[in-house]
Amino acid sequence: MAGKLQRLSRSFRTGCAVALLTVTTFAAAQQMRGDHPETYVVVRGDTLWGIAGRFLDKPWLWPEIWQANPQIANPHLIYPGDVISLAYLNRVTMRPGPRPVDASPIGAIPLSDVEPFLKNRRIVFDFETLPYVLGYEDGRLRGSVDRNVYVKGLDAARPGERYAVLRPATEFYGARRSRDLDFRGKRIPGESNLWSQTQPKSRQQDAFLGYEMVQMGVGTVVHGPTAQSDTTALALDNDGFEARAGDRIVPVNPQPYDLQFFPHPPSADALASEARVIGVADMLVTGGPRDVIAISAGHQNGVDNGTVFSIWRTGSYNVDRVAHPNTSRITESPNAGTRRDRLPDEYAAHAMVFLTFDFVSYALVMEGEKPAGVGYTLKHPDAEQ
Repeated sequence: MAGKLQRLSRSFRTGCAVALLTVTTFAAAQQMRGDHPETYVVVRGDTLWGIAGRFLDKPWLWPEIWQANPQIANPHLIYPGDVISLAYLNRVTMRPGPRPVDASPIGAIPLSDVEPFLKNRRIVFDFETLPYVLGYEDGRLRGSVDRNVYVKGLDAARPGERYAVLRPATEFYGARRSRDLDFRGKRIPGESNLWSQTQPKSRQQDAFLGYEMVQMGVGTVVHGPTAQSDTTALALDNDGFEARAGDRIVPVNPQPYDLQFFPHPPSADALASEARVIGVADMLVTGGPRDVIAISAGHQNGVDNGTVFSIWRTGSYNVDRVAHPNTSRITESPNAGTRRDRLPDEYAAHAMVFLTFDFVSYALVMEGEKPAGVGYTLKHPDAEQ
């Protein structure tokens, strides 16, 4: 009797799994482009987002139709020369083609659009405790390439080890505007930085999310503390900005990024975080396709590389001047009030996350109808309102 129940249980689970796969595949099939190709040969310069967009109206559904080939090594990696083709039940599979000798697997997004952020940006909660530049070789005013800088607090470093020179640039908050920082990490009222300062008021919790640190250069340890000095000599060996007193020192990240990930919808935790756009690169107020944005959610909120959000302008509260023609209130406000009616949220764009930290992530705007601005809210990529 027990054996029969176990067989029935396994059959039931198998049936549920097959039914779920069929429903999921059918849902993805409904999003197949009407002009999708039967086969596609990958070429240099392709991205996974672009290939997914050839088959799907919604590229973030790619994991639901992708069928890895278990007969090849690293079946999830796609190279130039590989052939992508439709299989049974609108599943997409790949067979290796004549790959160039020096070929690298394609990334989810163009490396050229995001490389400066992958290599030169970090988010930390505290930089005051990090080792820092104290002085320069030959009494110079700044540290430059092929010159030594003297670092305090790097006592355990060994000759030959490599370290990055970082400078605090911005404070990120969940609701409040980002704040500019000088090279010491102190606020500079009114001075612009990499991110736009414009951010509307919000009733969300005004949580501190971290400091953005910008890499100034890279150096190699020449020697550690000596009998005469407790500083460590670091030779700057990479072109970049000049090092200044107060710049912070951290080990070089041996593997700073990975672009082999799939576009996919956000997790339930990521959606529950009610993330927003907290910055647009290059001092812009808004950003369009191929612009980098910072968002107020990270891997602690369930966000990972490849997460796709839709970006929405929150509907404002407008005075009804037909019903209240003599009111002195301003027409538009982000906050509710008497004699005001809320306008609907407006879709702006889709963005995909490519680098995450604890509570902040960088994302690339992939496509959109309108610019994405600081303060805009993030929703499921399929959201309609």
